[in-house]
Amino acid sequence: MLNKLSNKLIFTLLGLLLAFSTIFITFSINSLPVLLQEVNQRLNLNLANNIVTEKNLMLDNKVNNQALSSVFMGLMLVNPMIEVYLLDTSGNILAYSAPDNTILRKKIKLAPIKRLLNNSGSLPVTGNDPRQLNTDKVFSVAAIKHNNLLQGYLYIILNSQAYDSVFKLIEGSYIFRLWLLGIIISLSFTSLAGIIILKHITSRLKHLNLAIYSFKQNNFKKLVNLPERFNSRPGDEIDQLGSTFKEMSERIMQQVKLLEHNDASRRELIANVSHDLRTPLASLQAYLETLLLKQETLTAEQYSQYLNSALQHSNHLKKLIAELFELSTLENNSAELHFEPFSMSELVQDVTQQFDLKAREKNISISTQIPKHAAFVSADISLIQRLLENLIENAIKYTPKDGKVTVSLFATDKALTTSISDDGEGISENDLPFIFDRFYRVDKHRQTDGTGLGLAIAKRIIQLHNSTIDINTAPKCGTTLSFALPYAHS
Repeated sequence: MLNKLSNKLIFTLLGLLLAFSTIFITFSINSLPVLLQEVNQRLNLNLANNIVTEKNLMLDNKVNNQALSSVFMGLMLVNPMIEVYLLDTSGNILAYSAPDNTILRKKIKLAPIKRLLNNSGSLPVTGNDPRQLNTDKVFSVAAIKHNNLLQGYLYIILNSQAYDSVFKLIEGSYIFRLWLLGIIISLSFTSLAGIIILKHITSRLKHLNLAIYSFKQNNFKKLVNLPERFNSRPGDEIDQLGSTFKEMSERIMQQVKLLEHNDASRRELIANVSHDLRTPLASLQAYLETLLLKQETLTAEQYSQYLNSALQHSNHLKKLIAELFELSTLENNSAELHFEPFSMSELVQDVTQQFDLKAREKNISISTQIPKHAAFVSADISLIQRLLENLIENAIKYTPKDGKVTVSLFATDKALTTSISDDGEGISENDLPFIFDRFYRVDKHRQTDGTGLGLAIAKRIIQLHNSTIDINTAPKCGTTLSFALPYAHS
């Protein structure tokens, strides 16, 4: 139960309220008597002085019993809690209004009396209570003088034993009991309101916790439903946390799907690589074993033919491994691009000349259509050269005998477009989504010297240049692949 955040916060709140309320009530109860004493003393500060002014309580250091009895009687009738004492100059009690059997002290200390008479120190000032040995009480005092000579002191205790106890004070005060009841009700209401507010606040955290746990239980593959308030950023920190979690969970799902796709692609790549390496490797091994076993019976022409076939498969194997390494480097972002301005028309001319002999072997014409003033582009010239080589080689591969391959440049306002067209069979709708996949061949039964990686490499190169390869194809009408590069800034 205590492991829940809401319960921890509630118990913490209740504990703090209980601690602060205990401290407050204790302080209030302990300070209230002092406050009452101060108020009582301040209100009756001149009581003794007024009596001394009106009555001659001592004459020639002798007690005026008649005047003193009159004072005792008058004060007892007005306020029974007041106790009057007549002291000599040393503090000895000469007369008093309390019953004889209740007096425990015979002498009062003069230090508090002099401090009150001299107005030195803050109120309340307490002095000895003749009726108690260990208790001091607030008092009013006045010096009794005759012919400017000190005769003694009128010492009045302002509250008697009726209010010696705080609990007696509480029992006797309806307002004080009402004040305590108000504090208890206020604390109860505050506690209840705090619990409701904390429950409301932590309920959102509870939803988030359940959502995160559910997301984890579903192996980060299924998006959980969150309340509508978590769908946008505005709100307090909890709402923002929920919105952030939702965005994060969507991103995690995308990453998980991407990892699964990459894992499937990796397994497919390993299978394809194994298959494509096995075929030329097996052929190479077969030709070499034949040469070893039949070298004495083979004619020079047969021997040369076997060696050429073995060399052909060796070159194919070498090319496949090189393109695999090249594609791996490009996909892992290990290749550093070096952008520079260069003439695309000159690059197209150079690359098409490289394939002139290969095109002639198939009786294919390869031509260029280049504007007279083609602008410079900004790109990595070595990668763009590789891109052109792959696209032109692919076009020649799928162009029939006596066909035609055309490389064209088209200038627009923002970029220079390069297109490679052939008049082959075209690409079917079923094959079109997969032609840039690794090891994918349009005609799977057709034997070619390709590796199946040329278009995959071309696609990755153009992606690194923040562009795309567009395809325009139709059955029996050939295929055109084009890409655009930005102009170089002058």
